[in-house]
Amino acid sequence: MEKFKNILKNIADKRSPQELIDEGVNSELKKTLNVFDLIVIGIGAVVGTGIFTIIGSAIIGSSDGLGAGSAVVISMCLAAIASVFSALSYSEIAAMIPVAGSAYTYTYATMGEFMAWMVGWILMLEYAIGNITVASAWTGYFVQLLKGFKHVLPAWVVNYPLWLRNDYRSMYEICNRQGLDPHQMMPFVHLPFGWEIPVAANIPAIFIVLVLTILLIKGIKESTKVATIMVGVNLFIILSFIIVGAFYVQPENWAPFAPNGVEGIFTGAFVIFFAYVGFDAISTAAEETKNPQRDLPIAILGTLVLCTVLYVCAALVLTGIVPLHFIDTQAPLAHAMRFVGIHWYAGLISVGALCALTTVLLIYQLGTTRILFAMSRDSFLPKSLNAIHKKFKTPHVMTWISGLIVIICGLFMDLNISAELCNFGTFTSFIIICIAVLILRKTEPNRERPFKVPFCPWFPIFGIISCLGLMYCKFSAKATSALYFIIWLVVGFLIYVCYSYHEKRRNEK
Repeated sequence: MEKFKNILKNIADKRSPQELIDEGVNSELKKTLNVFDLIVIGIGAVVGTGIFTIIGSAIIGSSDGLGAGSAVVISMCLAAIASVFSALSYSEIAAMIPVAGSAYTYTYATMGEFMAWMVGWILMLEYAIGNITVASAWTGYFVQLLKGFKHVLPAWVVNYPLWLRNDYRSMYEICNRQGLDPHQMMPFVHLPFGWEIPVAANIPAIFIVLVLTILLIKGIKESTKVATIMVGVNLFIILSFIIVGAFYVQPENWAPFAPNGVEGIFTGAFVIFFAYVGFDAISTAAEETKNPQRDLPIAILGTLVLCTVLYVCAALVLTGIVPLHFIDTQAPLAHAMRFVGIHWYAGLISVGALCALTTVLLIYQLGTTRILFAMSRDSFLPKSLNAIHKKFKTPHVMTWISGLIVIICGLFMDLNISAELCNFGTFTSFIIICIAVLILRKTEPNRERPFKVPFCPWFPIFGIISCLGLMYCKFSAKATSALYFIIWLVVGFLIYVCYSYHEKRRNEK
């Protein structure tokens, strides 16, 4: 009985906000980021995935859900409303506890050890698994860019084999869809007992993840400099698309406005939410920010407002240019320009998309690394993993691990499912943040808060309800991703019970 009581005490054990703050102040991580750097991180993570990839799926739909049609602008507003309450909560708690780890760290201060581990595990789903989708989209645009040089580059470069640009699941889907024999489309390795293993690898995705992993080891300031350039190119492309495309808008293309009714609008909101992980990524860099109490709230709220405006404008122009049944889900903006006959601009958009998606990959890798770093520092993972590079002052071991996770999972994981799994992780972390704000208002009422959520407790409660509502829509549709999310939670629970709990106790001795 005594042992059981100790277990309950340990899993509910919290870390005080002051202890976390002191640990962050004494961290070896270099504090180099300002508010501009943070906004670049946020915009880079939000705009790239939302406008260049996810927007097409939100409009058209997929085998796992209906599309919103032109009413995707309403879907975006719903996603923004669900986000704004969480963004306000993030702003309060990030300014109050400016340390690495994002929702994981904030949960440790409010709900205890076990919930902190589970949230950290969910954040891994949000960042690392979500990065698989982005890496695949990067390959798609890279291939499109190569095709633009078909008269310059050799044919074997422009049209290199499909099995070198897709994971093996995607290869099987392509073969089934086109009636092709998988044994002719990709090599197989023959093993004993008659087993065969298909060989397929998304080489461009692996390459870009490796390059960005090395860049992150070099230093976060250097990484944000690269991100700044790419975000600048990204914003120029999007704004010019909105301005140029506005002259080709035909209002009749907006009818029917909501072809799949309310269900399509809410499904579209769920899909587009994939992009809103960006302002969570801002909080993961809190420990490397010069003035986090002032800069974090400005960056989080500024990112949300700027990106939502861009989303709505781009969606209105896109659906006004191209009839709904002609919208391309893989490269919607580039296809829209080809649809109206501006082929050279479609190529320019592909360059902008590559810059945007590279930025997203960089920022998601940063988020994965910093969350793993915080969990290792708290002894849930081996302490040796959070070693800081002597020269660059970055967690180089964790950076390599996060890169390898994306590469290995990307070899076999269904890419569409990974995007929706990322959404479940995002919704869950947003709910946790809103709850954490409510708890800290009760347990730490006198602690200094450089930023406060207005109309508390109502705004955090609205954030919880809106996120739960969008999650329920996906669960009620019995989506495959909903089942995978439950499996992910069970796996995280087993890892905690079998390893992390005992590792934590061992390090306390």
